[in-house]
Amino acid sequence: MTVTRRQALRLLGVGAALSVSGCSLLGRTPLPRLLASSAPLPTPYTVPLPLPTVAKPHKTDTTTDYYELVQRTAEVEILPGLRTPIWGYDGQFPGPTIRARSGRRTVVRVANNLGAPTVTHLHGGHTPPESDGYPTDLVQPGAHRDYVFPLEQRAATLWYHDHRMDYTGPQVWRGLAGFFLIDDDEEKALPLPSGERDVPLMICDRSFAPDGTMPYPARQDGPGAREAFMGGVFGDVILVNGAPWPQLGVDRARYRLRFLNGSNARTYELALSPGGKLVRIAGDGGLLAAPQTVDRIRLAPGERVEAVVDFAAYRVGDHVELRNLADEGPQARVMRFTVERDARDDSAVPATLSRVERLDPDRAAVTRDFEFNSGNMHGHTGWLINGMPFDVRRVDARPKLGDIEIWRLTSDVAHPVHLHLAPFQVLSVGGERPSGPPEWKDTVELREAQTVEIITRFTGYRGRYVLHCHNLEHEDMAMMSTFEVV
Repeated sequence: MTVTRRQALRLLGVGAALSVSGCSLLGRTPLPRLLASSAPLPTPYTVPLPLPTVAKPHKTDTTTDYYELVQRTAEVEILPGLRTPIWGYDGQFPGPTIRARSGRRTVVRVANNLGAPTVTHLHGGHTPPESDGYPTDLVQPGAHRDYVFPLEQRAATLWYHDHRMDYTGPQVWRGLAGFFLIDDDEEKALPLPSGERDVPLMICDRSFAPDGTMPYPARQDGPGAREAFMGGVFGDVILVNGAPWPQLGVDRARYRLRFLNGSNARTYELALSPGGKLVRIAGDGGLLAAPQTVDRIRLAPGERVEAVVDFAAYRVGDHVELRNLADEGPQARVMRFTVERDARDDSAVPATLSRVERLDPDRAAVTRDFEFNSGNMHGHTGWLINGMPFDVRRVDARPKLGDIEIWRLTSDVAHPVHLHLAPFQVLSVGGERPSGPPEWKDTVELREAQTVEIITRFTGYRGRYVLHCHNLEHEDMAMMSTFEVV
């Protein structure tokens, strides 16, 4: 009997198939590698959690809010006592948070004052193609682009980030990312924690040199330098909202925590220590039908989850760590909450949060297969979808506007897969249907040698969009596919 690559991976487990070179033994598929800091790692829980500034529209009218963001270089203090050069929206890392309203048109003018082209993508946005951030829709240095977001979609935690072809990894690593939060009437009517108890948390990893810079493997570092990290770049300093292992003082009350995995390649399994419950209320595409009480939350790159934590379960003076169960050592820590005071709390988590339509697979017009794996590309190993690298001249699928389709995704090693334009629901994972009501997502984690079926309906806009791996090093090395809604 001939054993396929995928069957062998299932039998061995990728964890058992690792070598010290950071490759799978089967075909030497590259896996993420740690880019170690040469600067001393800071002491955890010694800096306060920063909250990104909230952007203010420079103009409003009866239908539209207008924002301006300037991409520019800046120096900020990330590691205590060091200055770190970044690329940031308005010179900030993370960039300013945009709080928008469902159904209210939002126009964001992005001006590029950097020395390289950029593209901005609203991750999770139901967006016309000319404003979606197709990877070759470049904004050149000194130019600007108006991104128009009609926001005909549910309340949700979205984020915006750079999406330039071949350079998304280094440009997001340098700081080009920020939150974009959408509100609507349904969500506002719920008694969920709000105001200062509604906290966005962008979690990412970076590495630092002794001068404070954040090195990133680049082609100019010598032959094969970038290719050595093509499996993904891990940093060894965990940042939350741009601060290393920060702490936040909290009331004995419920908090709504908006978790975003903004890392290039690292996956997190978030849990509280000492043990505590996380009440999951929303995912990528907004509110769940009902809350889910869990012990841990797994987040692949690009995914978001909102959870309520009731710090009334602890005493004043208690420290509560947010841990990463997927790692050991310093990377197993994320941040710490310190319970500082008693306080009044009028919030609650209702037993019913929203109505989530379930898409019917019997109404699917077509089922398409997309295989994510490595292979030979121009004489070296590259990342491919259905055996082909990304090519802007090629369209790999043409779904019809209004149609429901099932897309079957398969993997060799782990790939977080992101679909532009169309939110989807997970139909099956490894052949098994998920239990409970459906939820809307835009990014799904394919684990090693796994098949995931998703179902989606293409609505709103005709035009070209992309499906891609959200491990940014995989994306930059051609793991992307164009589809066109017709």
